Amino acid sequence: MRIIGGSAAGRRLSAPRGMRVRPTPDLVRQAIFNRLGERVLGARVLELFGGTGALSLECLSRGAASAVCIERCPRHARCIQQNARDAGLAAAPFHVRVQDVFLAMPQLAAEGRRFDLILADPPFGEKNLGRRSDSLSQQLLDNRHLPPLLAPGGWLILGHAKRDRLAIPEAWREDRTLKHGDSQVCFLSRIDPRPPGATLEGAPDETATPSPS
Repeated sequence: MRIIGGSAAGRRLSAPRGMRVRPTPDLVRQAIFNRLGERVLGARVLELFGGTGALSLECLSRGAASAVCIERCPRHARCIQQNARDAGLAAAPFHVRVQDVFLAMPQLAAEGRRFDLILADPPFGEKNLGRRSDSLSQQLLDNRHLPPLLAPGGWLILGHAKRDRLAIPEAWREDRTLKHGDSQVCFLSRIDPRPPGATLEGAPDETATPSPS
């Protein structure tokens, strides 16, 4: 496993031995970043279920402004930090947060954090034909704290198994899908819940005609 593009291209990444980590394969990451293109430049990145940190480190290598990587296992987190050093990205604006994803999201939302790209490739779920998925990917989509973390115009890039059929909640729109082997990657954008023409509470309506004085 290695970083594919950017300033750290070719640098190898390691995964903890004996631990249940499923790094996003190089070919899948290549397809993801081919789709993202220049969206990565200057982006604020959040990686969920960090594992080896490959997705956030790839973003930093390709010119992202900053990255936060959430990983609940301390051993995995140390591996991510070592990968950043080995890739020459230790000086980048990169923070590894050792915490459960579902605890971290409401805290980040409460802090007012916003990200241009949110990437997650959690452990695969089981085949769910005839029933609603209960996989981690589905739990992310269903979590009410995730949409506010995505900046307007941003993308959520979510990996899951093809056998795991996800239900897309109303908060999300699936823009495109990539398939590779047993892996499927969805590119989703956030749907603004406000009706057309509505404004945020307390904010002026910039399209309104000013009243005569």
